Amino acid sequence: MSSTTSTQEKMHHLDLDDTDSVESVNSEVMAFQGQPPALSGDHITESHSRHSFNLVHTLSKTLSHYKEEAEEDHQQLERLITNNAGVESVVELLEEGAGKLGPLENPYDIKKWESHAAPDTTYHPEDPWKYPTDSETGLRIVNWVDNDPENPKNKSKALKWSYTILLGFICFIVALGSAIVTGDLERPRAYFGVSEEVIILSSVTMFVLGFGIGPCVFAPLSEELGRQIVYVSTLFVAVVFVIPCALAKNIATLLVCRLIDGIAFSAPMTLIGGSLADIWEVEERGVAMALFSAAPFIGPVMGPIFGGLLADHSPTWRWTYWAFLIIAGSGYALFVVVMPETHSSTLMKRRAKKLRKLTGDPSYRAISELKIRSLKTIAQESFLRPFILLSELIIFLITLYMSVVYGLLYMFFFAYPVVYMEGKGWSASKTGVMFIPIGVGVITSSIIAPLINKDYNKRAQKYRDQGEVPPAELRLIPMMLFCWAVPLGLFPFAWSSYPHISWAGPCFSGFACGFGFTSLYNPANNYIVDSYQHYAASGLAAKTFVRSIWGACVPLFTIQMYHRLGYEWATTLMAFISLACCGIPFLFFFYGARIRTFSKYAYSPEMDSKAPDAENQKGN
Repeated sequence: MSSTTSTQEKMHHLDLDDTDSVESVNSEVMAFQGQPPALSGDHITESHSRHSFNLVHTLSKTLSHYKEEAEEDHQQLERLITNNAGVESVVELLEEGAGKLGPLENPYDIKKWESHAAPDTTYHPEDPWKYPTDSETGLRIVNWVDNDPENPKNKSKALKWSYTILLGFICFIVALGSAIVTGDLERPRAYFGVSEEVIILSSVTMFVLGFGIGPCVFAPLSEELGRQIVYVSTLFVAVVFVIPCALAKNIATLLVCRLIDGIAFSAPMTLIGGSLADIWEVEERGVAMALFSAAPFIGPVMGPIFGGLLADHSPTWRWTYWAFLIIAGSGYALFVVVMPETHSSTLMKRRAKKLRKLTGDPSYRAISELKIRSLKTIAQESFLRPFILLSELIIFLITLYMSVVYGLLYMFFFAYPVVYMEGKGWSASKTGVMFIPIGVGVITSSIIAPLINKDYNKRAQKYRDQGEVPPAELRLIPMMLFCWAVPLGLFPFAWSSYPHISWAGPCFSGFACGFGFTSLYNPANNYIVDSYQHYAASGLAAKTFVRSIWGACVPLFTIQMYHRLGYEWATTLMAFISLACCGIPFLFFFYGARIRTFSKYAYSPEMDSKAPDAENQKGN
């Protein structure tokens, strides 16, 4: 009762008219809760649009009052907004009613808020389009219109594919940077006079460790500032810090600069999936996502090949970094020239700002400009929630599985030199060639990825035709089929790695492993997204962080493990671990839906009608 009285006093203090009283706001809230907007394509039905605009109206008038009362004191304004329960409730409902998260979108986006444009109007950059003014809110909500020429999704196929290939190339470069140094570790070890463990720590571990740190910062930053500025600034830092690696006079320089490089290079790995979602419609994304999925595995596979050639034919170990600098610098220059901003909310804010300037009408507003997000909220969502979600059984076990797979990839970078260079006396460049079958397996998996996506859509459509939400467990079918590929590759690798046996056994075993690595990657991500729709980004961030930590640690003990256990049993141990992990997709396929009923974070169809309660729990 006291809470209600306090809210009424605050609303009365705003001098709103009767229609904007607490009772009116509450009636809007109840209507909104009882009948969530029915989305059809990109449009919100007219009946719920009225409720939605009433909420925007209340928010607009409230914000306007605060601005007039506290124009000279921005901190006081922010404090008033943050402490006002009425405004907070309206904003939460606005965000909820604006739509559900797409499979590759960040939860900081508010999407699908329509201004209901007249069907015969169009937008031209040089002829500002008059978005209609809503009679209740007085705002002109700026959004994409049909066939909007500035919408990245409406670009030509040729242009969209050029963007996609460029993004894939950047992803390849980043992944290459983590492994190219593995082809030549002995010369820098001798130069710095350090142990094998220290050179691995400074060259590989610190770089991969940065992959886990960066996403927590760059994902929310891109939602606030746009993708392009984050891409350009982080890639610039990453390219620049390759130079001191090549010029390093002591091991500390190499260690620090490789960590900075890893953090900076993690931004493209974090944002590229979202950029592809900006460019392609959902039904068109299959091939593009297959390219993106292959790049993080093709890059590391090519690393030992390039690094081995440089180790055998370059005058100094520094040429490994100079060569990578040339590749990364070329990719950066191409990116700056070709790649535009694609983030929808950022483009809408720019358009709204442009229209306000050209017309002198302050009512032009992008929906993202109406959001209120404190630094505390951003920090909680970016840094705390991923770790909270690790307590979820689904997130924990999928993360465990993907960490094992990721660790195996980096284990191979040191297992192959042990088997071929130590065991058979091969050169670094010749050993690097043995990684080719892994790359072929990755490419093969990427080729069939669109077919897997087509099969999923066919199965999911049966549920949609009945008005049901496709169960998240449909995403696990490819995992159940292909999870066996990894142990089937590791067991032959283990027992054909004797020095006196042909080189072909361990080499061609890599095909099954490469195929399994990529085939498991996408279904695992999709299962997390479908299981935790409202918290999907945090779930993926948790997976990425733990996976990167494990991937960074594996190189530190791989060589010792192979020396202590022997070539055969070291690989056999990892084969048994990967075999045990094969039970995870089967566990969730049969019991995943039941497990989600015990979670307050996992998504269920009933969650939509209980979303306000879920949001309240989220804040506790």
